Amino acid sequence: MTESSSRNKWVLLLTLTFAHFSSISLAQDGLVANGDFETRPLNGFPSEAVTDGPVEIPSWRSIGTVELVASGESVGGGMVLIVPRGTHAVRLGNDAEISQELTVEKGSSYAVTFSAARTCAQMESLNVSVPPASQTVDLQTLYNVQGWDPYSISFAAAEEKVRLNFKNPGMEDDPECGPIIDDIAIKKLQVPDKPKDNAVDNGGFEFGPWMFQNVSLGVLLPTNLDEETSPVPGWMVESTRAVRYIDSNHYAVPEGKRAVELVSGKEGIISQMVKTKPEKQYSLSFSLGHARDKCKEPLAVMTFAGDQARSFHYTPESNSTFQVAIVNFTARAESTRIAFYSVYYNTRTDDMSSLCGPVVDDVRVWFSGCSRNQVVRVWLGIGFIFWAYFLVLG
Repeated sequence: MTESSSRNKWVLLLTLTFAHFSSISLAQDGLVANGDFETRPLNGFPSEAVTDGPVEIPSWRSIGTVELVASGESVGGGMVLIVPRGTHAVRLGNDAEISQELTVEKGSSYAVTFSAARTCAQMESLNVSVPPASQTVDLQTLYNVQGWDPYSISFAAAEEKVRLNFKNPGMEDDPECGPIIDDIAIKKLQVPDKPKDNAVDNGGFEFGPWMFQNVSLGVLLPTNLDEETSPVPGWMVESTRAVRYIDSNHYAVPEGKRAVELVSGKEGIISQMVKTKPEKQYSLSFSLGHARDKCKEPLAVMTFAGDQARSFHYTPESNSTFQVAIVNFTARAESTRIAFYSVYYNTRTDDMSSLCGPVVDDVRVWFSGCSRNQVVRVWLGIGFIFWAYFLVLG
């Protein structure tokens, strides 16, 4: 009897220990719990539910009018709801929100990827927050004809427990309006190693947010509100419109597996502050390419490096999808801004509506060597040594 009681106590202790460590397991890269909203609620999906009232969404806490919607449903005016992927998604009514608590690594940075669509022609937006960080994403601009886009925002974890929150800040007259969200994923952002021969951090864009392998739309990066945290470490999006983070599985990428496509003309700017030495000469080089996404040419990029601003048109040779462009500049301070935006507003030739643009990749900044006077002094020194050697031998 005593032995059995002791064994039961050990079993209970082990169970509690396991439960404790399970409860503090860190959020894994990929979908958050029920991030695609395909987990069946206890009382069934709305089309199956036998009781009236709101349907509980597994793993999520809801406030306000939050609806599980299915692909093909229609709202007022005959508009058919667009579900980004799968069968179900969530629609947020006026001032409604959903949230989920996540366990993360305190002090680390994370990127949240999600898909969003609007339901009405009015201005719609979506506020995404992990307090104290908060960002509102404008859904008015449709970047492709499918009617939905993947987005990514980032945050720095201030605590081990954080609450990921999606809210519709709008107050529309039509109660059936409101953004639809789907495919919510998270990824811990890695800090790129400092390159020895390049002042640019993450110049190849290899470090970035979660991307779904079977989604061919890339991930849109909206304006960064926190200069210290970006879904693509090292890079900022300064403008009112987004740029697109793309992968080599679905696009032509000049180098590596990731790159950035400038899809918003002058309204989509990416930039970075790089460390430099005042009055020293540097060179900025980058790959300028075509994503092979049927983007209508001409394609061109406006490039800024310190006191220089130059435009480059995409003019590849033979079957190449990219070319290398170089800008020489003189640094005026201990940090220098480099930036890129598309000169034109481009669309795809197959639908004339989906936004696209030139691809930028493999960005490098390096010390370009001596100044002209230094070069002259070096050659004079070499000449003096040569003649001295000649006279000694003579």
